[in-house]
Amino acid sequence: MKLTVISPIITERSMALVKQNKFSFRVAKDADKETIRKAIKAQFNVDPIAIETVVQKGKSQRVGVRRTEKRKEAYKKAVVTLKSGQKIDIFDLGV
Repeated sequence: MKLTVISPIITERSMALVKQNKFSFRVAKDADKETIRKAIKAQFNVDPIAIETVVQKGKSQRVGVRRTEKRKEAYKKAVVTLKSGQKIDIFDLGV
């Protein structure tokens, strides 16, 4: 079985979205919304009502002594909206 939900995205912006009952995840590039919905429901035992997906463009950064340019890989992000009253515990960081 292929891994659909790779990891949660914990940033200032994603934590602000938690207050609106929206949770951000890094997902497989070939995953569609229905596959993501089933994976979130099975993994966290919650009911997603909406899913928004976006492919984040890979950024370039300079690394090393010679400041050579390295490219970060592009990835797909899913923002999952849950029913009111439900939450995902890994996002509960004292907010």
